[in-house]
Amino acid sequence: MAAGFAGLTDEERKMSSQEKCNNFMRQFRDDESRELKKLTANQFMEVWSHYDADGNGYIEGSELDGFLKEFVSSVNSNDSGPESVSDSMLQELKECFMEAYDDNQDGKIEIRELAQLLPMEENFLLLFRFDNPLESSVEFMKIWKTYDKDNSGFIEADELKNFLRDLLKEAKKDQDVSEDKLIEYTDTMLQVFDQNKDGKLQLSEMAKLLPVKENFLCRSVFKGASKLTKEDIERVFALYDRDNNGTIENEELNGFLKDLLELVKKDYDALDLQEFQDAIMRGCDFNKDGKINKKELTMILLALAKHGGEDELQTAGTGVQPIIHPLSEIASMGMKALKMQKLRVRHFVSRTLGSTGAAPTGNTATSS
Repeated sequence: MAAGFAGLTDEERKMSSQEKCNNFMRQFRDDESRELKKLTANQFMEVWSHYDADGNGYIEGSELDGFLKEFVSSVNSNDSGPESVSDSMLQELKECFMEAYDDNQDGKIEIRELAQLLPMEENFLLLFRFDNPLESSVEFMKIWKTYDKDNSGFIEADELKNFLRDLLKEAKKDQDVSEDKLIEYTDTMLQVFDQNKDGKLQLSEMAKLLPVKENFLCRSVFKGASKLTKEDIERVFALYDRDNNGTIENEELNGFLKDLLELVKKDYDALDLQEFQDAIMRGCDFNKDGKINKKELTMILLALAKHGGEDELQTAGTGVQPIIHPLSEIASMGMKALKMQKLRVRHFVSRTLGSTGAAPTGNTATSS
């Protein structure tokens, strides 16, 4: 037989290709040591795309089982497939794996979590920012505004490349990365995070690339108004009022509304955020100054907590996940809460005046 490329015969290349089909991870192990080689950005993308078969952004269920079986059995160069891993071994392996790498404990593996397991180029790994997530969505919105140079509402390839270059510069690694390698990183990041495959990153996609430590509004305290304390409200207000001027405005407001929007919508872009902001501010910006003060935030958080509690009651014992209300209803919560608050105040005043006999009879003048 004629010798093929790299000194292999056609038959050997065919056998190698067949082995690759049997176990995808085997091609990334060293032939002698059987250790995983350092993956390039493109190779990492190959692994992710192979195991995230449905393209939903997670490796879960049978995809995760397949990855774990092949990850383990690929160590043996003579093994023809993943079937050598028993069900009991797989279950134990999965429990250990998820405990170590499922950071958000959602029972599935995201691309950032997989990146912690596989050995990769150091410079490429830096772009996932494991050790340095953003403090809040306020910082995220400031970065978004900085790199969306043309105000298109998207981060295009050139803008993403500039962002990645600055990340590497911040880590003092920019001299180690050539322009060609930076382009490879940019293309890979686009493939990884561009879920709708339009060649650019919308807000929700960029948020996965550049995560914040926590969306405080996801905490269980917002599942019932009775659990919400003054300290909770003060903490949330301080989280978004970064300049301490007493109002939440500009990028602070965008950051708060981004976190609020994420409670009801998984995939969103800049237009969604703007429409959401318009609806929320119509219902909750009571003094119409385009900002949110502490009283207005309190009304929103009370309404949010009440809304969460109602959802729990509606679905209790049904085995059904809480129903996500339309954005229009979410936007009206602040106004509803304000009306309820006014009713409570009026009731309190009426009851107090009635009990003291101070309420005048006949024609009265009222003030608001």
